[in-house]
Amino acid sequence: MLLSEQLELANQATKIARTLSSQSKSEIIIAIANHIEDETDSIIAVNEVEVQSALENGMDSSQCDRLSLDRDRIKSMVDAARQVAQLPDPVGQVLESWKQDSGIEIKKVRVPIGVVAVIYENRPNVTLDSAMISIMSGNVCVLRGSSAARQTNKAIVEKIHEVLDKFDLPHSLVTFVDDHTRQGATELMQSRGKIDVLIPRGGPSLIEAIEQNATVPTIIDGAGNCHVYVDRDADLDLAEKLVINSKTQRTSVCNAAESLVIHQSVAKEFIPRIVKALKLKNVEIVGDQRSVDLSDGQILEAKMEDFAKEFLDSKISVCVVDSLGDAIGWVNENATGHTEMIVTDNPESAARFMDEVTSAVVMQNTSTRYTDGQRFGFGAEIGISTQKLHARGPMALNELTTYQYRVNSEGSTV
Repeated sequence: MLLSEQLELANQATKIARTLSSQSKSEIIIAIANHIEDETDSIIAVNEVEVQSALENGMDSSQCDRLSLDRDRIKSMVDAARQVAQLPDPVGQVLESWKQDSGIEIKKVRVPIGVVAVIYENRPNVTLDSAMISIMSGNVCVLRGSSAARQTNKAIVEKIHEVLDKFDLPHSLVTFVDDHTRQGATELMQSRGKIDVLIPRGGPSLIEAIEQNATVPTIIDGAGNCHVYVDRDADLDLAEKLVINSKTQRTSVCNAAESLVIHQSVAKEFIPRIVKALKLKNVEIVGDQRSVDLSDGQILEAKMEDFAKEFLDSKISVCVVDSLGDAIGWVNENATGHTEMIVTDNPESAARFMDEVTSAVVMQNTSTRYTDGQRFGFGAEIGISTQKLHARGPMALNELTTYQYRVNSEGSTV
């Protein structure tokens, strides 16, 4: 089927999506989660073939990690779906209401956006997450994954469609675009009037393509050059624990720490110990001259671009700064707007860091790996926005709604 035909059906399906009751949406999502769980083995079998093919074709380890599914990851996916089903339905929520002297009563009410398209790379969990969040928020989703994950994505969508059949609902509520050409991607990006918002989830090349070609509204799920700043008033035992977890718990994801910033007053003590701990985890470390000098040759000299880079691998940059103000300036200059964390026991320093750092998520004494829709209690996420629009950080149900003003009166005229 042509993309234009698929999008026409998707737009027609919005009429159905908008009228589904909260209970119906929850029942559909629970049924899909149960079906995906029952089909775990068949989905893994498909995925294993794709992962092996990706390895044979030279895909790097971090991308293969994103592509891979196992029983634990599928369980996490279905648990997230069930959590979404239990969340309050945002559609119809009254955000504000007031009455004017003219006699008109005004309500600001949450409504679905409409057709939500997602272009994503290698992460088949995005298929289920996006579908569940879209259904619960009264939207229709259009999914275009990468060629490397084609069969896994198709397998997941097929299971979703089997459940939609049982509820006598059209497959176009969750549309799968099985076209991985550049021309197909550009056509999707330029389907103005047929797509209400496009969310890209992928690397710099995908984001660049969106910025250059898209004529539909977009919310950018950008890179994650996440920083950990170890303040002069940090508990260094806690700092070591947080750096190791933020960097190494899973290196191929956008909320992993990529940059470490250290106050000069604790650098002499902290650098040797964090270098030792990171080396035990096989992490490559590059840094500025001061960090190199304090590492006994264990830190390699960084290039300037390393400090602004999302490695998505077992690599981290290190910089030593003279003050909290310098740390804030360094973070804002090199960050991608994702997540930044301060390790400190000083509440005033923490407050200043949070007030002045401009990223979507700022943290104190908390692993950057917590920037996640499920860990935030949203059930799942359809992306993590690094923009400064209404949708920032993990995007879930509320971020997939817009609002409508509803006005009533007893015949007020102007």
